[in-house]
Amino acid sequence: MAQLDNIGMGIDIRPYVCGGLAAMFAESCTFPMDTAKTRLQLQGNQVKYRGAFHTIFTVFRDEGMASLYKGLCPALLRQAVYGTIKYGLYYSAKDAYFSMNPKKRESNLVNLLCAVFAGSVSSAIATPTDVVKVRMQARSAHSHGSLISVFLDIARKEGVLGLFRGMAPTAQRSGIVAGVQLPVYDYCRHKLARSKMLPEGAATNLTASVLAGLAACLASNPIDVIKTRLMVQRRFINQKIGAKSEIYRSSIDCCIKTVRAEGFMALYKGFFPAFGRMGPWNIIFFLVYEQFKCAL
Repeated sequence: MAQLDNIGMGIDIRPYVCGGLAAMFAESCTFPMDTAKTRLQLQGNQVKYRGAFHTIFTVFRDEGMASLYKGLCPALLRQAVYGTIKYGLYYSAKDAYFSMNPKKRESNLVNLLCAVFAGSVSSAIATPTDVVKVRMQARSAHSHGSLISVFLDIARKEGVLGLFRGMAPTAQRSGIVAGVQLPVYDYCRHKLARSKMLPEGAATNLTASVLAGLAACLASNPIDVIKTRLMVQRRFINQKIGAKSEIYRSSIDCCIKTVRAEGFMALYKGFFPAFGRMGPWNIIFFLVYEQFKCAL
């Protein structure tokens, strides 16, 4: 297959293509766990779901297999946008930095800054697809229909800005995930290889990816809960009096009200399915990513 690097302005587009395709594949494999995470994050003090597997079983029993994959289309669309831009922009940002600073050596700090930048920007751009995905997973009264119909329903009743609800915490979460995940992965892989605790190669990479996923989940889960609740709430506009009604006014307001009503640990609702998804997601992603990169 023809090489895709150095096209146009000298940008290597392989990370963009491989990142998007691998992210979509990993998303398809782990989506039921993402649905469980969303349902757990949205339930308040009236507990219906008790853990990730109970949630998956309950949804399957009460609503059918299709409900476990409800929202998959916008999720794949999100990964096509988010995954493509995130991994491509990460390597492009590093290339741009070192081209302007040829005497600089690669460091964890540079990787951290590039990862936070790429994760935040790509997630902000992909926010509308994330909003639709969460609405469909939540099985709200306004989430029925096809991908396009849900998009149009939100835009018509809440305005275009409704498609960007929760953009700030979404971008913050993605920046934190990328900023924690990559440095922790590199650090753990280096330490494990030097300690000889595990044979260098697949075992070391697997262990490092699991630890990186755990660290990223611990850091990002509170923001993920806030993001999910902001995306699901719907703003009703009274055309006659112009009144607006919403549960949460901002990310901080959502955090305060959640902790006040449900306790601090409410910010870690859905943690186990989130970690149960992120670990396998990372493993699948990087295996497929490397294969695509070799093929291209």
